[in-house]
Amino acid sequence: MNYKKTEASRSTETRNPVELTKGTENIYESIAILAKRANQINAEIKEELSAKLSEFATHTDNLDEVFENKEQIEVSRFYERLPKPSLIAIQEWLKDKVHHRMPEEEEDKA
Repeated sequence: MNYKKTEASRSTETRNPVELTKGTENIYESIAILAKRANQINAEIKEELSAKLSEFATHTDNLDEVFENKEQIEVSRFYERLPKPSLIAIQEWLKDKVHHRMPEEEEDKA
């Protein structure tokens, strides 16, 4: 997923709990779904960042050779400026981009 073009806010906002319960009718289920999605987003971002930073890794054990790589600093700053995974998850939830299913419902259909 491309989190660079997300419309999620970069700061906290007060949310209407009724908006968050659409689709589940239960605020606790909605929050559990949002938490799981935020963990998925966080893992994806962390994996992407680690892959980009591994390009800059040096394979020497000498501590005297510490230097600043401006490209590495820019990559790190870019990821620091991204919205928090929880804010991205909330934005996706409100735009109906998160799909969830309840195990109880699947058992009832079988």
